[in-house]
Amino acid sequence: MMSTLLVVVIVLAIAFDYINGFHDAANSIATVVSTKVLTPAMAVLWAAIFNFAAYFYFTDHKVANTIAKTVLEEYITLEVIFAGLLAAIGWNLFTWYYGVPSSSSHTLIGGFAGSGMAYAFILGADPIHAINIDATLKIIAFIVFAPIIGMTISIIITLIVINLAKNSRPSVAEKWFKVLQLVSSAALSFAHGGNDAQKVMGIILVAMVAGGYMQNTEHMPEWIPLTCYAAIAAGTMSGGWKIVKTMGTKITKVTPLEGVCAESAGAVTLGITEHFGIPASTTHTITGAIIGVGVVKRVSAVRWGVTISLLWAWVLTIPVSALLGALSLVIVHYLL
Repeated sequence: MMSTLLVVVIVLAIAFDYINGFHDAANSIATVVSTKVLTPAMAVLWAAIFNFAAYFYFTDHKVANTIAKTVLEEYITLEVIFAGLLAAIGWNLFTWYYGVPSSSSHTLIGGFAGSGMAYAFILGADPIHAINIDATLKIIAFIVFAPIIGMTISIIITLIVINLAKNSRPSVAEKWFKVLQLVSSAALSFAHGGNDAQKVMGIILVAMVAGGYMQNTEHMPEWIPLTCYAAIAAGTMSGGWKIVKTMGTKITKVTPLEGVCAESAGAVTLGITEHFGIPASTTHTITGAIIGVGVVKRVSAVRWGVTISLLWAWVLTIPVSALLGALSLVIVHYLL
């Protein structure tokens, strides 16, 4: 039988997955809405369908395994996971309320790592020894690499597409790019589902082991990925309209051609990181891709003041979430 705390942790993890969906809905639908290819309601439904479709393709769970190993096994308890989830949900809701497209991935990782480090401190161990340094450094490195890779691929794709379409009639080209943006938006939503749902899968998996319900993390019960993909799809359908406005209009004005290029670049980048089991931020990736299409027009087309504000949110997410995770663990530890 599952303990009450284990059930609470699983429910909280699924709730985070749902929040992740509406917090990150903007990543998949911002450009397709801003270019008026789809209405907001149709866009979130379109994104949610492909969020869930990723369940049938991403079966190796590499990203989930990376998340599961963020904190070393001897410092993982249900209290640690519970506190980490509380911190992650708190920061996600805070940034969503203010329309800041921060990373749900890094929020979860920061909260989990912070609570694990606090637990090690309570036990009298070195907090740094509670986390998997190699996995953590890889994740931190992609705070920088993900948007740069997304921007670089976006610039390359945009230049190729502009060159191929230069002799086309503008009205005909725009019509085709609106159709193609449905494909690129679907690809990005597909990659987003595969990338972000796995992070919660990893958390639930270690919770099952910590709660004594499973012996190890080698084999994942099928209900975990099925539930996580359904939760993130449901969250996406709820939308995240404040962040959609930031992503779709405030960074740079996006045309259907540029929307196709940005979304395609984001999907390719996430596909690469998923292949290597790196829990990259969908938010960082698509932001870099949108900046890339803006830079191709001209550097001044990008609203760098907005971009710098986003950068601060990116840099602060892991340490703030870790601090919240540590404080939550201390409170939970002495109350439970």
